[in-house]
Amino acid sequence: LTIAVFLGLGQSCLVFGFTVTVGMFTVVYVFHNKIELRTKTPWNAPILWEGTFNRTYLEEYYRNNPVTIGLTVFALGKYLDKYLEKFLASADKYFMPGHKVIYYVMVDDHSKLLYIEYGTSRFLKSRVVAKEARWQDISMMRMKTLADMLQDFIKDEVDYVFCMDVDMDFRAPYGVETLGELVAQAQAWFMNSPNTEFTYERRPESKAYIEMGQGDFYYHAAVFGGTPSRVLDLVRSCYAGIMEDKKNNIEAVWHDESHLNKYFLEHKPTLILSPEYCWDFTIYTEMEHVKLAWAMKDYAEVRDNV
Repeated sequence: LTIAVFLGLGQSCLVFGFTVTVGMFTVVYVFHNKIELRTKTPWNAPILWEGTFNRTYLEEYYRNNPVTIGLTVFALGKYLDKYLEKFLASADKYFMPGHKVIYYVMVDDHSKLLYIEYGTSRFLKSRVVAKEARWQDISMMRMKTLADMLQDFIKDEVDYVFCMDVDMDFRAPYGVETLGELVAQAQAWFMNSPNTEFTYERRPESKAYIEMGQGDFYYHAAVFGGTPSRVLDLVRSCYAGIMEDKKNNIEAVWHDESHLNKYFLEHKPTLILSPEYCWDFTIYTEMEHVKLAWAMKDYAEVRDNV
């Protein structure tokens, strides 16, 4: 058991906190302008920040107990041209370094899939999928494609799988500390907001409906993962909700993300990634330990309908 207390300056204000380390796990309690950066949920799932885990211990464990990690990404239309090469090149450098990775890349034009020379133990499998007319439908219908692929072959090929948006790039090692049974990403803009400010679907007619006052975190659909069986259940549930809404002539406010938030309300994640694991530099530019960053977006350029 190790306890350390620290005091310093961060973002031009006083930061106080303490860490408690027991074996491989470190819990960090940080108080920043009276805002607590939580490292554990009410149901005792870890919230992962740099410094809350023992990287050396984890790397040693997974060297002795090797795993294969899948990474799925959709790159359709102009997103393929603008983002895919950088996403894959940065993933090859920073995503699960030293471990076996299979990239599952969905494109609508296979001829545009550029050749990238990957490191050892890195493999790419591509699949051509139909491009929907609306970006909202592309976003929502990926849940069906993921469900089909997970059921057909991904579940037999990997131990863990992450599903990510293509308009991001890796900035630092995104490693085995992120592996868990059911992994959710805390959305950077809402990390310290009350749940009454979350942009959940508030219409009871939708299957994504979350009542005002309910909800633990606002989760970002740009990143989610876990074991194949848990991710399969997640995407099947989201797709079922999406299709039920379509039948009832309603579309959730944030499409598949709204259904993902409803799923995580009812099926608590076993691990939550802090905004360090998916950061938006338009919030502020001095965020430390960023592993994955949103690309600066021009939706008018990449979306056929805005």
